Amino acid sequence: MTKKNINQVVIIGGGIAAHTAAIYTGRAKLEPLVLSGIKADQLSLTTEVENFPGFPQGVLGPDLISNAKKQAQKFGASYLNETAKSFAIKDGYFEITTDEKTYPTLTVIIATGATAKKLGVPGEDQYFGRGVSTCATCDAALYKDKIAVVVGGGDSAMEEVIALKKFAKNVTIVHRGSEFSASQIMQDRILALAEKKEIEIIWDTIVTEVVGDGKFVTGVKLKNNKTKEESELKTNGLFLAIGHRPNTEIFQNKIKLDRVGYIEADKNMHTSVAGVFAAGDVQDHIWRQAVTSAGSGCIAALAAEKYLENIKADK
Repeated sequence: MTKKNINQVVIIGGGIAAHTAAIYTGRAKLEPLVLSGIKADQLSLTTEVENFPGFPQGVLGPDLISNAKKQAQKFGASYLNETAKSFAIKDGYFEITTDEKTYPTLTVIIATGATAKKLGVPGEDQYFGRGVSTCATCDAALYKDKIAVVVGGGDSAMEEVIALKKFAKNVTIVHRGSEFSASQIMQDRILALAEKKEIEIIWDTIVTEVVGDGKFVTGVKLKNNKTKEESELKTNGLFLAIGHRPNTEIFQNKIKLDRVGYIEADKNMHTSVAGVFAAGDVQDHIWRQAVTSAGSGCIAALAAEKYLENIKADK
């Protein structure tokens, strides 16, 4: 492998973490190559983002992503709409292979994100970003004095309810079982709210369809698992809190992952493999915010730059 045909950094992903890493590595004259894939990231599917710094009136998710990409391209980042299909560790470099080509690189920044699990019911995809959400922390403020439904029974669902309760006039949890799987302390908080009639809980029930007026969600169809009774519940928003799946398939058995598949990275975004860094939701199963993803993308880029400086100094 000659120096001439090897990239200094390849960034895998198309979300805000990837674009931020591309901005920083671009400004560092590293000529980053971004394999942004063909699937839209979560921000691109989000309507209004109100909690990203610098936008007092909010910003549309697709606009935020588009502008970040243009900014990275301004500093020399190259983008390819290709999806990484394999990752290989070589002697002193790495190879990322897509359906089109194999790209050798001295460093890799993984920003492939995590995919929110969905219900797989009619209307869910149609109204995603228009009433269907996977992040109450991101979208709760949009539901001031509105009605919201949360699906799930774990800690994430409990946290979604708490976030929504600050704004929505009515919050209902729909859970397929007869008891929650959340930690006891979180269950106690939510059950106490239900006892005070501050929220509602519908047990042993699943959502079978998301309904709307063509623009936004207006309700959900429900089915009781035990009685098989069907009903419809009016709501302005459906929040899915049934878990996320990190997009780390090609890194299994090559980079250290935690028990559910997230990349283990230190505070400097270093992974278990020297020269490989991770940013965004692919290594963050707790906060999952646009601003934290951007911040980790910045750190990963600076760490990659430092790594390249060190290996050059060692030669």
